[in-house]
Amino acid sequence: MLSLLLVGILTALVLLLFLSSWKRKNLPPGPVPWPLIGNLHQMDKSAPYKTLMELGEKYGEVFTIYFGPQPAVVLYGYDSLKDALIGQAEDFSGRAILPVFERITHRQGLVFSNGLHWKEQRKFTLTTLTDFGMGKKSIEERVTEEAKILVEFFQKKQGKPFNPTDRIYAAVCNVICSILLGDRFDTEDPTFKKLLRMVNENVMFHGKRGFQFYNTYPYIMRWLPGEHNKIFENARVLQAFLKGLVKDHIASRDPNCPRDFIDSFLNKIDENAKKPNSNFTMDSLVYTIFNLFIGGTDTTALIIRWAIKLMLMYREIQEKVQKEIDSVLGPGKCPSMEDRARLPYTDAFLHEVQRFASISTIGLAHVALHDINFRGYTIPKGTQVIPFLHSSLYDKRYWEDTDHFNPNRFLDENGKFKKNDAHIPFGAGKRVCVGESLARMELFIFFITLLQRFTLEIPAGESSSLELVDGAIRSLKPFNVCAIERV
Repeated sequence: MLSLLLVGILTALVLLLFLSSWKRKNLPPGPVPWPLIGNLHQMDKSAPYKTLMELGEKYGEVFTIYFGPQPAVVLYGYDSLKDALIGQAEDFSGRAILPVFERITHRQGLVFSNGLHWKEQRKFTLTTLTDFGMGKKSIEERVTEEAKILVEFFQKKQGKPFNPTDRIYAAVCNVICSILLGDRFDTEDPTFKKLLRMVNENVMFHGKRGFQFYNTYPYIMRWLPGEHNKIFENARVLQAFLKGLVKDHIASRDPNCPRDFIDSFLNKIDENAKKPNSNFTMDSLVYTIFNLFIGGTDTTALIIRWAIKLMLMYREIQEKVQKEIDSVLGPGKCPSMEDRARLPYTDAFLHEVQRFASISTIGLAHVALHDINFRGYTIPKGTQVIPFLHSSLYDKRYWEDTDHFNPNRFLDENGKFKKNDAHIPFGAGKRVCVGESLARMELFIFFITLLQRFTLEIPAGESSSLELVDGAIRSLKPFNVCAIERV
């Protein structure tokens, strides 16, 4: 009896100490955390973004939650995201190097780094991607070629049901490979298929509860069995494959005539060879192309799958899109980004797909690199900051009837395309996705090419409803489609 009383008193003292420490900080408001686990018990494990939406409604545009003993500040709604990521862009430019990412990329490369290393990698990457066609006509031609190969695959199915996922991933991945590696893969290559499966597994893990548990308790989780071990092994295999490609480039390159991103990076390594502590090394090259290989594949492929699924669900919208494409391009002209202005309804549809799908609900976490004053609160150095992108894409102050799919919200009274500032599926500020323009181009060209040639139908007896994979990444469960060639 006495021992139980002592345990109770000790527990109460620990709780009081924890709560008093929590209240002393000038952090934004939020739900009271529990010792050791913080607010993890409150999170909806199948859709954690739903919990964050509820907390935002209760606590406002900036609030605090705890992952274990560590606080995280959530930016909720477009106004909060804009004020932080754009209005105080430098303050919020830090990337949170969570334990999962630190183990995989060791604070190097484009995405999971900070300071001078990140600035130099980002500047070089943007310049080099532009040099090799991002945003230009030359890369449009590469996307068009992959779109034609995708069409040929759809044709071979002769209107019978099939799952388009793997081929969509392959087509999108081959576009980024042509820039990074100077070549494409055979879509039937077993190694290529294995790599794409690993990419998808790793991206989907980022939205699962195991991801958050590992980041909260890394020193415990690293010794336990679980899906996280597979993710680290996938990363190791992917990086080993990329190292092999780098070695091939070293053996065959001409420094005076770079063929692709890898060659250009190798030239940059040579330029900086005599500089002490250069940020351009073989390791940073591998980690940067690893970031681009994954980032340049998964998000765009997921969005294209959403576009196809929504075409199946809304036949009247599909007919309207096809009517516009037929009137502007006809059945044979390859789409170009120059055609966007003449295809306002199609453009509106694709924007609404990105808003409605809201794939990366919470984005990649930022971190306070120093104490930040924001809206009367203090975000201490080292605190994780969550740019809650879903809350902007579903912000009721900027969108009507947010849960309803409606391309017309992007059209004015004259049927012309109109922007909405809260449409930020790729993020905002200094950490905005470097491949945004390429992703938009791929979505536009792949989608229109398919709709020119096929009418997409739901296979007999299959459901038309949306079914999502559990987690923070809003990915669709596998579905089949019938692609009927248009006459």
